[in-house]
Amino acid sequence: MMMKTTVTWNGNMSFSGQSASGVTIPMDAAKDVGGNDSGARPMELLLHALAGCTGIDIILILQKMRLDVRSFSMEVEGTRADDHPKRFTDIHIHYALEGDLPEEKVIRAIRLSKEKYCSVSHSLNAAVTASYSINGIRGKETI
Repeated sequence: MMMKTTVTWNGNMSFSGQSASGVTIPMDAAKDVGGNDSGARPMELLLHALAGCTGIDIILILQKMRLDVRSFSMEVEGTRADDHPKRFTDIHIHYALEGDLPEEKVIRAIRLSKEKYCSVSHSLNAAVTASYSINGIRGKETI
């Protein structure tokens, strides 16, 4: 399957990405490197993409298990190398779920996303780890 996006330079360090789905994504650099802070940094978008990919997987899996997720959010932290190309070396995702959710099924959904389904995660060279909480109670396992 071929995917395509078009990215256009807007001047200075500002770019606009136009996805095949018709969504425009503004990107820019920090002011200290010549940007105007008018859009997300590309590395921030990488973390967003990872969270969106795994989040979609987990919701689909939990829905197939006929579980009722009342709310779901993720905190994603990435550690970057000090030297160029300053890639992510480690990424940690914390999944916070609310609902009547058995812990073992949440763990299974996270593992399936991480090990099998999340194409963004499998496209990265960083070590990706995960933790979770259900109804505000932090899980015992790091995934």
